[in-house]
Amino acid sequence: MNKNAADIPMAPFLPALAIAGTVITWSFSFAAIGYALREVEPLPLAAIRFALAAVFAIAWIAWRRPRCFLPRDFVVLAISGLLGIAAYNVFLNLGQAAVSAGAAGFIVNTQPLFMVLLAVLFLKERFGRWNWVGTIVGFSGVALIASGQPGGLSFGTGSTLIVLAAACAAAYSILQRPLFARAEPLDVTALVIVAGALALTPWLPAGVSQLMRARPDTWLMIMFLAIGPGIIGQSCWTYALKSFGAARAGQFLYLVPPSSVGLAWLLLGEIPQANTILGGALALAGVIIVNSWGRRS
Repeated sequence: MNKNAADIPMAPFLPALAIAGTVITWSFSFAAIGYALREVEPLPLAAIRFALAAVFAIAWIAWRRPRCFLPRDFVVLAISGLLGIAAYNVFLNLGQAAVSAGAAGFIVNTQPLFMVLLAVLFLKERFGRWNWVGTIVGFSGVALIASGQPGGLSFGTGSTLIVLAAACAAAYSILQRPLFARAEPLDVTALVIVAGALALTPWLPAGVSQLMRARPDTWLMIMFLAIGPGIIGQSCWTYALKSFGAARAGQFLYLVPPSSVGLAWLLLGEIPQANTILGGALALAGVIIVNSWGRRS
């Protein structure tokens, strides 16, 4: 008896598709931001992007109607939106106004190093020898990347702003983690997106005004940023976490920075500098050391 295509189980392929969706959308985001910044300023870009994403998030919330949140959870959700959506994207967009998309992809990927440091400071976790080695190697790579960017790592330069974005992302990841014990990740993500969009509303009128004067290809890039990395990418990442676990799924994120360099080369004509490639390799090595040997020390 022949099986129809609809009868063939897709479950074995879904985790791999989820990883592919995560890596592709998140890798593309740096080049898309760089492209959109040609016509829209950094803060208005963040505001219009997440205003669009919030429309889909509100629709999800209206359909799901989650009732598992406690009153104190909404304070955590508001702070998560402020850090993980508003502050992260403001710092990233401002940083990318001066830093290449490929370099930004490598610098942001130091987020796991900040997560380890925050866990030591606030959760009193042990910080062993390999954690120190990985952290030093990782931030040495960031310093090398920054040396080829305008202003280097001086306070307020593009590179330091992207480092701050990585720190905000790390704080956001740790802050929202307890919510997943009683809430679905996509419900948390939707509420965080709405909170972040609200925090960015002061720049929304400028975003709308600049978008109305932008070319159609810029519209497409901003629409992609709203739907791709935020909604599709986050949904894929949630499924990947459930399928592989955090430790194994996290290894696939090492594909994001080199992919972002390649996409920036193709879409923006940004030829990667030697110090970006070498510094990126060091930054990734530091993250790998912390997340492998550092966990055993």
